[in-house]
Amino acid sequence: MKQKLITILALLLLGASFSVYASPAKDRAALIKYYKKILPDIKFHDYIYGALAMNPDAKAQYDDIMSFPPYGIDLDKGKSMWETPFKNGKKFSSCFKHGGKNVAGNYPYFDNTAGHVVTFENAINACLKKNGEAELEYGGKQMGLLTAYARSLSDGMKVNVKVKGKAALAAYEKGKKYYYKRNGQLNFSCASCHVQSAGKFIRSDQLSMMIGQASHWPEFRGGTKITTLQDRFKQCQKNMRAKPLKANSEDYNNLEYFVTYMSNGLPMQTPVFRK
Repeated sequence: MKQKLITILALLLLGASFSVYASPAKDRAALIKYYKKILPDIKFHDYIYGALAMNPDAKAQYDDIMSFPPYGIDLDKGKSMWETPFKNGKKFSSCFKHGGKNVAGNYPYFDNTAGHVVTFENAINACLKKNGEAELEYGGKQMGLLTAYARSLSDGMKVNVKVKGKAALAAYEKGKKYYYKRNGQLNFSCASCHVQSAGKFIRSDQLSMMIGQASHWPEFRGGTKITTLQDRFKQCQKNMRAKPLKANSEDYNNLEYFVTYMSNGLPMQTPVFRK
């Protein structure tokens, strides 16, 4: 009964904080406070492990796998793509500060000139276009392999997404609204699982908290099947029996902006293995 009361109070607090008047910083602070109440034994820096942080045995198995990750060959393919010169002699590293090291944690960001959210994948394609090369399919395997390596150059960097200005805030709010909007035949929202039901089980799967989820994409599932964050958005919507959107749609990019902002302050670890 005491735990139930704490949960109800936490949800009321969360609902009050997620009003139209709350700033992104207040949204994030309220969500962290909420998770601390319902998952008091999990330390903030362990949120990057999601449900693994709730299961010591599963976390130990994960650590063993990550000692010799099964996706090494695929990561080498991504490295080869990153380091292969364009026709003009330049490389991807020429498009990013510090040659691409410790930059991925700044994405997505809101481009005030273009008037929309720019994801890391958008920046990769912009680099290709700038150098006279064909763009990669957004969400395709080649893009996944390339970003898996490119993001690995930012391992350990803390997620540092900014929301500055009215237009950026509007995009953030749209992403937040989408996250909490119920849809599909099951009438679920993203928050139904990863906020209200975080830590609970659906069949044999324990539900992770939303904070930390954006810090480790793309994932290699089952060893070699690469899955991007927006792929995961699609999979979740299919599970809710809702119609998924196209990768790189405005709604998904705004959603990624919101979800990634909530992981601010957590270290990136890319790529990772998931079962």
